[in-house]
Amino acid sequence: MVEFGKKLLQWKYPEWERYYINYKLMKKKVRHYSQGVREENVDRRHVLKEMSTMLDKEIEKIVLFLLEQQGYLAGRLEVLAEERELLTQQNKLSRIHELREAYTYVGQDLLKLLSFIEINAIGLRKILKKFDKHVGYQFTNYYVTSRSNHPYSQLRQIFKHVGLEAVVGALSHNLAELQHNKRNSLSIYDQPEEEHTPQDPVIESIKAAIERLTHSTNFLSFVGHHALIIEEELPTPLGEQVEDQEYDAMSLALNLANTFLYMVNTYIIVPTADNYAVSLGVTATLCGVIIGCMPITQLVSSIYLSAWSNKSYFRPLIFSSIVLSLGNILYATAYDLNSIYVLLLGRLLCGVGSARAVNRRYISDCVPSSKRLQSSAYFVIASALGMSCGPGLGGLLQFNASFIGLSLNQSTLPGWVMSALWIFYLLWLWVSFKEPLHMDDGTYSGQSGGSVQRGAVDDALIEPLAQSMDPKEEMQDEEGIPDKDGSNSSQEISNKPPNSIFEAYKLVNRPVKVMLLIYFMMKYTTEMVISESSVLTTYYFNWTTSTVAIFLAVIGLTVLPVNIIVGNYIGNMFEDRLLLIAAEILTCIGILITFKLPIRYSVIQYVTGTFVTFVSAEVLEGVNLSLLSKVMSSRLARGTYNGGLLSTEAGTLGRVLADLTITCVGYLGTENLLDASLIPTIFIGTVSLAATYYTYNTLF
Repeated sequence: MVEFGKKLLQWKYPEWERYYINYKLMKKKVRHYSQGVREENVDRRHVLKEMSTMLDKEIEKIVLFLLEQQGYLAGRLEVLAEERELLTQQNKLSRIHELREAYTYVGQDLLKLLSFIEINAIGLRKILKKFDKHVGYQFTNYYVTSRSNHPYSQLRQIFKHVGLEAVVGALSHNLAELQHNKRNSLSIYDQPEEEHTPQDPVIESIKAAIERLTHSTNFLSFVGHHALIIEEELPTPLGEQVEDQEYDAMSLALNLANTFLYMVNTYIIVPTADNYAVSLGVTATLCGVIIGCMPITQLVSSIYLSAWSNKSYFRPLIFSSIVLSLGNILYATAYDLNSIYVLLLGRLLCGVGSARAVNRRYISDCVPSSKRLQSSAYFVIASALGMSCGPGLGGLLQFNASFIGLSLNQSTLPGWVMSALWIFYLLWLWVSFKEPLHMDDGTYSGQSGGSVQRGAVDDALIEPLAQSMDPKEEMQDEEGIPDKDGSNSSQEISNKPPNSIFEAYKLVNRPVKVMLLIYFMMKYTTEMVISESSVLTTYYFNWTTSTVAIFLAVIGLTVLPVNIIVGNYIGNMFEDRLLLIAAEILTCIGILITFKLPIRYSVIQYVTGTFVTFVSAEVLEGVNLSLLSKVMSSRLARGTYNGGLLSTEAGTLGRVLADLTITCVGYLGTENLLDASLIPTIFIGTVSLAATYYTYNTLF
C-alpha cells in the first residue's frame, strides 16, 4: 500500500524522528532481497538472519524509547499529584483549573506516545507482510514464533504494551478527583462510573486509542466484528478527531429491519419445508434444495446489488422488497398449483432480493466512525434475532383455512405472512428512507472511514512533520516492489479499491484465505444443523412441527448470551487466534457427538451434539471475522468488492453446498441421512483446523 510511507512522513513528530521504525530502509532491504531471490544468488539463512537482526534493532530502539517516555510521564504525574495534595490541604481551590490544564498537557503527551506506538506497530506489520509477499521463506511465521514466545520478548511491548494502562488510569483518576472536589459525595468511588468519568476529549481519545492498540474486546466490539465492517488499515492518528457527519437514524433502522426480515424469511420455512415437499409429491429431503434456493441466487444478487449501491441505496432496497414479496407469493401459491417448480422459483426469487451486502455497506459508508461499531453490532443482533424468530414464527402458524380459494396452512402461511411483512416494509421504506448525498467520487456524504479532519486538541500535537525528505525521494520510496516473478504488484502502486471480484481475490493473502475457509466451514456446519433438523427429529424422535420450531428458536437465541460471555470475559483473557483454534476443536467435537452410534440414538445425544456444534460455530464466527478484519488488506475496506462481500460470498457458498448435500445424501434414505451428511462436515472442519494450525503465527 503506497499510502503508509506518506502518512508516516506526515504523522511522525520531528523531535522523535530517530526513534520511529526506519520504514524506508526496510522497504529497500525487502526490494534488495526480492531481487536476489529472482536472480537466485542469495542464501536463505543469511537473508533470514540479516532481516531478523535488523528488525530486532528497530524494535529495541522503539521499546527503549517507549519505556523512557513512560517513566517521564509517570514522573510528571507524581509531581502533579503532590501539587494536588498541597492545594487540597491549603484549600486553594482557585488553582484547580490550572492543575487540570497541567494534567491535560500530560494527556496530550500520552496521546502522542500512543500515536507513536500505533504507527510503529502498523509499519512492522507491513514490513513483515511485504517480506512474505515478495521474498517468501515464511519469514513472518519464523519471526513471530521465535520472538513473541520468548520470555524476554520485546515484540510483545509493541503489540501488547504493558504499563501504559497504569499511566492512563492515574491520569483519569486524578482528573476525576479534581472534578469530584465540586461535588458533595465522599469519594468518586461512591458514584457510578458514568457520573465521575471525565468527559475531556483528550481522555476520551486516549481510552479509544488504548482499546484499539490492545485489541481489547467487549460485547459491542466483539459482536460488531461479526458484520465485518472493515476499518481502514491506516487508522485516524490518535491526536486527530473525525468529524461526525450527519446521518439519518431512520435510514439506518430501515437497513437493520431489512436484515432482520431477510433472516426471518430464510429460516421461517425450516420447520415445515419437509412436509411441504411431501405434500407436493417429492421426497422430504428435498427440503435441503428448498431452503438452499435462497443462498444460491444470493451469490449473484450480493454482487449486483452491492454495485447498484454505488449510485443509490434507496433503489436496491425498493427492488429487494418487491422481489421478496413476489417470491413469497409464489412460494405460498405453489401449494394450490401443486407445483414444486413454482415453489423453487419463489425461493430463488427471494434470494435475488437479498440486500445484506447493501445493508452492510450502508453502515460502512454512511454511518460516522464514532457510531459504526455500535451499528455493526446492531446489524449482527438483527441477523441473530431473525435467525431465531424465523423458525419460531413458522412453528406458530399451525392452522388450516381457506380464503378466496387459497389454502392457508402451515406450509403456505410462512409465504403469505412474509409477503405481507415485505409490503409493509416497502411502504415504510418509501415514506421514511433518506438517500445519502452522492459525491462525484462515488462516495457518500456520510463516509468517514477515510476522511480525516484536524481536531482542536492541540495544534502542536497534530502539526505535520517538516519536510525532512525530498518529495521525489519519497515518491521513489513508494514505488512498487517487484514480485518474485519480476512484475510490479498493482496494490503496491495503487490504494484504490478493487474493481472486480477477481481483482479483490488477488488481494487475498494466505491468512485471509484461511479465514474465509473457516467462515465457509462455519456456515456449512450451521446450515447443515438447521436445515436437516426437521427431517431428522421427525424420523428419530417423532417431533411435531411446533417442537422443531421451539428447538431451533432456542438454539438461535443462544447467539447473544454466548457473544456476551465471549466478548466481555473470555475474549479479554485469550488471544483471538487461540480462541479460534479452541472454537474449531469444539465445533468438530460437537459434530462427532452428533454421529449415530451402534446403540439407540437418543434425544440427549442429538440435542447435546447440536448445541455444542451451533454454539461453538457462533463463537468461531465472531473470532474469525475479528481476525479477518485485522489481516485483510485495507483496499478491501471500501468499494463494491469489499471484504464484507467476500465473506458474504464464502458464507453463502457454504450454505448452498450444505443444503445441496442434504438433498443428495437424502437419496441414500432417511435412515442414512445423519451420518452421510456429517462425514463431509467433519472433513471440512478438520481441513480448516489444519489450515489454521499451519498459519497460526501469521494471525495477528
